[in-house]
Amino acid sequence: MRVLTVNPGSSSLKVSLLDSGDTLLAQDSGAGHEMADVVAGMPRPDAVGIRFVHGGTDYTAPVRIDAAVTERLHELADLAPLHQPASLHALAEITGALPGVPAVACFDTAFHATLPSAAATYALPAAWRERYGLRRYGFHGLSFSYATRRAAGMLGAVPGRMVVCHLGSGASLCAVADGRSIDTTMGFTPLEGLVMASRAGSIDPGIPLWLIDHGLDPADVNRALERDSGLRGLAGTGDMRRVRELAGERDAPALAALDVYHHRLRACAAAMTASLGGLDALVFTGGVGEHDPSVRMRLAGDLAYLGVSIDPGRNGEADGDTDVTAADASVRTLVIEAREDLEIAAGVRDHL
Repeated sequence: MRVLTVNPGSSSLKVSLLDSGDTLLAQDSGAGHEMADVVAGMPRPDAVGIRFVHGGTDYTAPVRIDAAVTERLHELADLAPLHQPASLHALAEITGALPGVPAVACFDTAFHATLPSAAATYALPAAWRERYGLRRYGFHGLSFSYATRRAAGMLGAVPGRMVVCHLGSGASLCAVADGRSIDTTMGFTPLEGLVMASRAGSIDPGIPLWLIDHGLDPADVNRALERDSGLRGLAGTGDMRRVRELAGERDAPALAALDVYHHRLRACAAAMTASLGGLDALVFTGGVGEHDPSVRMRLAGDLAYLGVSIDPGRNGEADGDTDVTAADASVRTLVIEAREDLEIAAGVRDHL
């Protein structure tokens, strides 16, 4: 079965065509292009898989899209206003470009459907939680799910206690126990948790309330937390490569930004290991996780007390899926290429 995977971001669109053996037949970064133009030069797929950030509590596995599902996905857009509309737009375009081709929705929240109640529940009034669905959903689930499967392949078995670090423009960690998500750093929205490229991560919830009380428009506060905070707010740029260049020039804001980034990363990683009761494997994925040896080395040093140690040579030369574990380490450390397209394709084949 040839599967076209469609992975919309808030400002990007990745399209891949995979054959039945997951060989990549064609690929396109279709941002700014009509979907019909993107797929025009590709062989016709047998099915389409579309990434949706949010499935709410309705969808805990991939689902074939029909009119009722489409309507519900529109209703869930309020929970992910930056990403869900992009996926819905891609769905409308792909339906027009490939009439008659079945489509499956694959959800970032689905991997976290196994979160225990203690990890998913906010200590908020019951009426709010029940009326508005306020709970921790978690995100980056397609990436975590693929990394979990790939780690099992590299290690020969699913590690009992594994922390997966998806570090990119958006970033979160997941505590994976025997292949299941039991804790994660993002919550009701992707704003919670780590310092990211332009998102603040976890802050005192009183801060935005205080700012609004002092005259700031709620929409401006939300925009700043999503787009003007994180590394961008600290160093003036959300690009980790540029932050590191500036830090190399002894730029004070960039140096401070790295310290804040790593302070939060270390604390959250330790929290995930606490949820697991220990650590057997540590996985890095995502743009920063895959391509920044310094981030990996610094976190490994921060977690040395848990038995994490990575080989400097392997770490510095890591390209694609790589075991970077040092010889004396008790925790295995892996670098795994993010392949959400493979996870989407697997979901399509399992649910058609």
